[in-house]
Amino acid sequence: MKRSSPPGTADAVQVSSAIVAATADSLPHQAQALVRARAFAEPLLAHEELDTGENILAHANAVADVLADIGGSEAMQAAAYLVYACQHLNRPQEVITKAFGENFAALALETTKLVQLQRQARIKTAEVQAKKEEERLAALDPAASTNKGPVSELAASQTENVRKMLLAFSRDLRVVMLRLASRLQTLRYFAASKGDPGHALASESLHVFAPLANRLGIWQIKWEMEDLAFRFLEPQTYKDVARLLDEKRAEREAHVEQVRQQLEADLQRQGVPASVQGRPKHIYSIVKKMRGKSLDFDQVFDIRALRVIVPQVNDCYAVLAHVHAQFVPVTDEFDDYIAKPKPNGYQSLHTVVRDDQGRAFEIQIRTQAMHDHAEHGVAAHWAYKEAGAKGYAGVSASSDYDAKIAVLRQLLAWERDLSGAAQGLFDDRIYVLTPDAAIVELPQGATAVDFAYTVHTSLGHRCRGARVDGAMVTLNTPLQNGQTVEITAAKEGGPSRDWLNGELGYLVSHRAKSKVRAWFNAQAMEETMARGREAVEKLLQREGKTALKFDDLAVAMGMTSAQELFEQVGKDELSLRAIESHLRPPEVAAPDEMPGWLKKPRKNAGASAGGVLVVGVDSLMTQLAKCCKPAPPDEIGGFVTRGKGVSIHRADCTDFAHLQRKSPDRVIDVQWSGQGGAGRDGQAAVYPVDVGIEAQDRQGLLRDISDVFAREKMNVIGVQTQSVKGVAWMTFTIEVADARQVARAMAVVGDVSGVREVRRR
Repeated sequence: MKRSSPPGTADAVQVSSAIVAATADSLPHQAQALVRARAFAEPLLAHEELDTGENILAHANAVADVLADIGGSEAMQAAAYLVYACQHLNRPQEVITKAFGENFAALALETTKLVQLQRQARIKTAEVQAKKEEERLAALDPAASTNKGPVSELAASQTENVRKMLLAFSRDLRVVMLRLASRLQTLRYFAASKGDPGHALASESLHVFAPLANRLGIWQIKWEMEDLAFRFLEPQTYKDVARLLDEKRAEREAHVEQVRQQLEADLQRQGVPASVQGRPKHIYSIVKKMRGKSLDFDQVFDIRALRVIVPQVNDCYAVLAHVHAQFVPVTDEFDDYIAKPKPNGYQSLHTVVRDDQGRAFEIQIRTQAMHDHAEHGVAAHWAYKEAGAKGYAGVSASSDYDAKIAVLRQLLAWERDLSGAAQGLFDDRIYVLTPDAAIVELPQGATAVDFAYTVHTSLGHRCRGARVDGAMVTLNTPLQNGQTVEITAAKEGGPSRDWLNGELGYLVSHRAKSKVRAWFNAQAMEETMARGREAVEKLLQREGKTALKFDDLAVAMGMTSAQELFEQVGKDELSLRAIESHLRPPEVAAPDEMPGWLKKPRKNAGASAGGVLVVGVDSLMTQLAKCCKPAPPDEIGGFVTRGKGVSIHRADCTDFAHLQRKSPDRVIDVQWSGQGGAGRDGQAAVYPVDVGIEAQDRQGLLRDISDVFAREKMNVIGVQTQSVKGVAWMTFTIEVADARQVARAMAVVGDVSGVREVRRR
């Protein structure tokens, strides 16, 4: 009878087995490749040492053995020797290509690049930590011994960057497998020699390499690497848990073996061909469970643990029923991941039971297909245990990086071709180094200018040249993964406008582009304020008020500072006429002496010749204020002037606001007559309106904007324009019958190439 498998399990097994298969298939088969590679590398490596002190040839031998243990082909094992030989050749790509082909050469060089990146990142982290410690000791601060936040934050940042960088290189899983095997051997070497790998290497192993091995299903590397790294990071805790495991080990193992034999025999008698196994116990996983659930060692159920593997899904539930009948189930410790699989597809029954003596142990029940699925890593044990909360690598399992890994797995299962469809999954980011080995993350295609702005805004502004791996390059040269970038900077200065020209390719990063724009906007604002200051100074000289302080004048005009005053004058948002009005108050009649028509307004409004009604007054002379140029249907207000009737302002006019604060008794209500009114010749009235435009200056800009007003059938009666350092400021005075026409025209003008801001003045 054909055995059934849970939905999706067969595909999962295919994916997991494809990981190793695909890496092997991507290297061409060569006769005696392993023997030839070792013979090629031996003269170069036999008397050389890694920075860890381990002999390089011995290390390469051990890496090849690890790869063999996890199913790597002879070609993969051969690549291990070529990676280390690569570092001792003058022209590695040329030499290895000639001897072994382009695929082997590319793999060796790519892996070497990643090795160097990670080594430099660890060195940088260690140097910064050492410097912080020196500063702490020099300061003799007792509290500093427990206040290591900046150091740990930097270490976490560097670890996160190494993790991202490793994933960026995961477009070629051969590189990842070589690095995983190499790192495991390094930890084994330190354990055997009783040396200390250092905090940076051990932490990187635990928080970067082990989780990736877990995701890729290389469980034997994952478990061993976690235990070894934890042993170096927390030696005392490791020893304490190891001692607890050793205590009564014989008694515990005898009990587990007795239960295992009895359970397997009982199931066989019931016709269930089950295999019952003891589960391995890993110190790091025990510590995580104790800390995560605040448990004592004796409360960790899976210190005693069994796994039951059966042929079919129905057998799983039959075994569960038998186990619960034979032992006492522990409440709230049962999970059915078969009926309700984990989001990543993991399936199994989990239960905890107690025997007659009250000793608890965990039992997992699954089919062989489920077991293969879980053991080969497609269940992504790390992802589902740490999803939602920040994982040890610093991101949750739902992040973009995990999604990319999942996609890569599927491509491996379907295509089995790393050099084809899987290429490009990580092409959106690159990782380069500063001269002191700090890792900088950039978007794909980024340039030295992007790099400079990422390091520091000031460095970006002053960037004038760049060296990449020691060679001078143009500033718009795209950077590649693993390159070291050094910026040549001027002592002072700013960016070039060419950097904002997308066709020239100087900037890719949105952040860098925004910083360049901000610099030019700041420069434009300085020019605006300089114009405003110059205008105010000239006005004060004409009025003989040079002793008046700018800040005092600004406060008197209802502003917070002289800078705000200069800005508003420079932008023509505050007219010099308003300042003159403040400096030379108009001689107006006192309220008690005001004309009767102002003291006793009539109920009916009269129309003025300008299309404006002064509430309560007939045939009163009005004039439209030149500072704000109102037009219907703008909200308006009136101000009684001396000898010129009523001045009509827009309600949001800054000059009008100043007049209201200064002489509120001179403000009167006004409104438009219908929708505008008629002119003196009986034709529909038109009103002059100012439109201010700020744009990047270019040839044909004035013509293009004028064309917009022409298409909108608006008569342009005046243009003022000036250009400073590539920025153009223009004021178009147009005639309209309705201010709503202005809004439509402004929207179209805003679409003209180079225009940054359009506003009504």
